[in-house]
Amino acid sequence: VLKDFDLNLLLDYLDWTPFFRSWELHGKYPNILTDEVVGEQASELFKDAQQMLQKIISEKLLEARAVFGIFEANTINDDDIEVVPLTPKGGTFPPTPPSRVGGTFRTLRQQSQKAKGKPNIALADFIAPKESGIQDYIGCFCVSTGFGTAELAAKYVAEHDDYNAIMVKALADRLAEAFAEYLHKEVRTNYWGYASEENLSNEDLISEKYKGIRPAPGYPACPDHMEKRTIWDILKVRENIGVELTESLAMWPAASVSGYYFANPEARYFGLGKIKEDQIADFAKRKNMNIEEATNWLKTNLAD
Repeated sequence: VLKDFDLNLLLDYLDWTPFFRSWELHGKYPNILTDEVVGEQASELFKDAQQMLQKIISEKLLEARAVFGIFEANTINDDDIEVVPLTPKGGTFPPTPPSRVGGTFRTLRQQSQKAKGKPNIALADFIAPKESGIQDYIGCFCVSTGFGTAELAAKYVAEHDDYNAIMVKALADRLAEAFAEYLHKEVRTNYWGYASEENLSNEDLISEKYKGIRPAPGYPACPDHMEKRTIWDILKVRENIGVELTESLAMWPAASVSGYYFANPEARYFGLGKIKEDQIADFAKRKNMNIEEATNWLKTNLAD
């Protein structure tokens, strides 16, 4: 569990390209600053962002928090990942043992027609099956840089300064993504240590050249937002760092990122694509819920 984390440590991990996109300025950083069409506007915006960032850090206007864990895990029933909390060893992990809360991550498998020899994959494929006798591991995490964002933005709105109100939220979002990038690197090279020799630039990190992946519930490989609840249960996210899940399973504060850590060198990001009613039915059974509810959560992935 990390609280009151030093935001200065995240500056080298910021990805500025999506920041400009959020202001509807399209182009890749740093080239966008000299772009013939939007360069002047982008440069002015970037200058304002740097000033606001320094103000946020020097006056400690936002607080960054994180919780993560690495757990014993194995795949069961092909598509499920059974998780057991890992007891801290050595001095790498926090000295207080976590409460022994296990869980099962339910994954979904691609069903679309593939070229010959191309498998229909699921995230569970990147964890060793229980019957293999190999003890595998999985990580999960939640980071947030959103504590203080709503109050600071509201202050600017009250002063009729909508520009800085938007700026604060945009920077908080960038800092949250930077925190996710920073923490994943620390996990790979230090806490888990499976890539201890890694030496990647920020551009390499943005290009996802690291070993392993950190997919997130709600994104293409695992569009099921409901899996966030399992992460929240296993890590005790709300109790440990105060990040909540709304009724629609959005994270609050909004400048938060959560997901999994897979270390398998074969692990890669992919899109689930369209799935059929038979998988919805199987998924509902595995999650002990009715088909109507499962369909509602996954309707954007349901084949016509």
